[in-house]
Amino acid sequence: MRNTARWAITLGLSATAVGAPLSGAALAAPGHAPSALYAPSALVLTVGKGVSATAVTPERAVTLTCAPGPSGTHPAAASACADLTGVGGDLNALTRSGDVMCPMVYDPVLVTVDGVWQGKRVSYERSFSNTCEMNAHGSSVFAF
Repeated sequence: MRNTARWAITLGLSATAVGAPLSGAALAAPGHAPSALYAPSALVLTVGKGVSATAVTPERAVTLTCAPGPSGTHPAAASACADLTGVGGDLNALTRSGDVMCPMVYDPVLVTVDGVWQGKRVSYERSFSNTCEMNAHGSSVFAF
């Protein structure tokens, strides 16, 4: 019985220690205060050799922030944000450029994108047959 009481007290104190700072912040900020001026749009893009995210080690990774303005470590942040805005953030809607000729060599490349687009969670994974096909898709989004 003593262990049960000790366990209950420990859980109660832990909950108070964790929840107390949050309740103070909630009381200090009235409900009419704006939470943000814009919805966040921040993504992490990775690329690696292979076909499955569970088996691929990322070789490169970049960050891309599109709101309030384009920034991050992506080499073409402004055009990548414009391309994503053009498809409403739907990475599946990015199409292949028709004028790019790629070799028919199978060397699979996996692209992953995780983050937030206009306040909504984004998780994307796509395998391309080679690097040329990856660069031909999504114009500047996957060009990193």
